[in-house]
Amino acid sequence: MRAVAKNRLGRAVGRTDKALKAFEIALAQRLSRHIGESGEDLSRLRDNTGFAGHLASAFFTRYRCKQHPSIMSILNLSAYKFVTIEDGPAWRPLVTERCNALGLRGTILLAPEGINLFVAGPIPQVREFIDYVRNDALFGGRFADLQFKESLSAKQPFRRMLVKLKREIITMKKPAIKPELGRAPFVDAPTLKGWLDRGHDDEGRPVVMLDTRNAFEVDVGTFDNALDYRITKFSEFPEVIEQNRADLEGKTVVSFCTGGIRCEKATIHMKEVGIDHVYQLEGGILKYFEEVGGAHYNGECFVFDYRTALDPNLQPTATAQCFGCRAVVSVEDQKSLFYKPGETCPACHPEAKVGAAA
Repeated sequence: MRAVAKNRLGRAVGRTDKALKAFEIALAQRLSRHIGESGEDLSRLRDNTGFAGHLASAFFTRYRCKQHPSIMSILNLSAYKFVTIEDGPAWRPLVTERCNALGLRGTILLAPEGINLFVAGPIPQVREFIDYVRNDALFGGRFADLQFKESLSAKQPFRRMLVKLKREIITMKKPAIKPELGRAPFVDAPTLKGWLDRGHDDEGRPVVMLDTRNAFEVDVGTFDNALDYRITKFSEFPEVIEQNRADLEGKTVVSFCTGGIRCEKATIHMKEVGIDHVYQLEGGILKYFEEVGGAHYNGECFVFDYRTALDPNLQPTATAQCFGCRAVVSVEDQKSLFYKPGETCPACHPEAKVGAAA
């Protein structure tokens, strides 16, 4: 009897284990379809769904790590905060030492106006870094509420670890603009989509989308009918706004960029020069993709890491970046004889330049 009972118990445990594994795999596959093979925005999943989200995220990560260890091995972080920093020079060597000890790579910008960071590394070490930034006495609680954007990837996107001292964390050369003292109005992605669907905002004003990014980024993709003033660096933004005020007056202007940091300043500047109905797109293009997809958007979104560009599903595309000149290389341009991965592209190959000159 004991042997029979033991065998039955063993079979029951086996069936339970198989059922759990099947559930784990099904959940992982569903999550994979929903948030993409790169594991984008697991932190959002956890934050928005509480314990269930933590459980789902744990299942997803566990399954993917077991089946494809390399896919989930690197955790990428990005974050920024406008907050007064007076001790940047003293912090720099200490932060560099801690990051190197953790085996992280990336770039951290420290400026009197705040912090802007992009770091990546093994998941446990990156988690330790988050705790360090939020809680270490060195920072005096300045970053206790710092919100990190997370994504998982197969490889390290950065070559080395750099901690830099800058005058600004995003250069505009307008020191009087201080987002720390108060943000300009923002619009979330679902609300903006509704405005664009209708062709006007809630008060009936026409909506103008204003791209604050550099020209080469815009060429990869932007919102339909967006204003693009072909700037080559963000510090040119105030001048082009002054030159093109007529495009904006009497309309609802929504400024946008990749992740939102440029618009923190751009929107304040436009308000200060008398453009009344101005908003920033909360979270930038990437947050818009995450929440509503690619509605009213044409193309891809350039990102400053090895992926080069993401589609509206937040998946890397075949768009590349030239190793030689850093130009963006479209799929079509990659067919050119002048495109040599890791060397040249049609924009910088000597023979292509000679042909263009002729």
